[in-house]
Amino acid sequence: MQYKSLLNKSQKSKTYYPRHVAIIMDGNRRWAENKGKMYSIGYQKGVKALKNAVRFSILKNLEILTVYAFSTENWNRSLFEVQYLMNLFFSILNNELDQFTKYNIKFKVIGDITFFNKKLQNSIHKVEKLTINNNGLILNIAANYGGKWDIIQGVKKIIHKVQKGVLHINEIKEETFSQYLSTNELIPVDLVIRTGGEKRISNFLLWQIAYSELYFTDILWPDFDQYIFQDAINFFISRERRFGGF
Repeated sequence: MQYKSLLNKSQKSKTYYPRHVAIIMDGNRRWAENKGKMYSIGYQKGVKALKNAVRFSILKNLEILTVYAFSTENWNRSLFEVQYLMNLFFSILNNELDQFTKYNIKFKVIGDITFFNKKLQNSIHKVEKLTINNNGLILNIAANYGGKWDIIQGVKKIIHKVQKGVLHINEIKEETFSQYLSTNELIPVDLVIRTGGEKRISNFLLWQIAYSELYFTDILWPDFDQYIFQDAINFFISRERRFGGF
């Protein structure tokens, strides 16, 4: 990734922008099919779109970017496609570490990575460890992630604490529960962007986006650029956020 001269640009106050943006990156395969290309080309273009989204996030001084890379349901795809995605993920981790370090990006994966092979798990742990003290953009990759899984694993942790007598059942509140989710260290999601024309959440951050603004676009993910990203931010800015109040 190249983020030349981004960190020194003057910005408006970040209060004009969402602090935490989450993106459902949908449409890689359809983009390839529409152009008569192999699905792998669509994913490669999708990686370029992600790099541009990270670049734009730095430019706009966003605090957190969370992207849906591989859901728990994606294992149902063909073995060849899943293997290609795993290899692509491994390649990105190894090729982008220097850029994460250079531009102060903190990298984190949310999801059950125990399903991945040891080589990929080790790469994830390595990049997370080497960037843990970076205090710039937090880049979360949701991999083998599902919102239902996240809630269930949180419930299991709470039950374990209650059984051990560490936590009393009456102490379990919304704030308490949030501490046991994979995003426990993060601020809430302000804006969810979904590309590809579908208007659904697809099991993504179900608890965390209860009061997020939702922005849907027909643009397929490989064609996602800074102009569409800015449109989504403009949409967010135009919203009056009442969080269930009047």
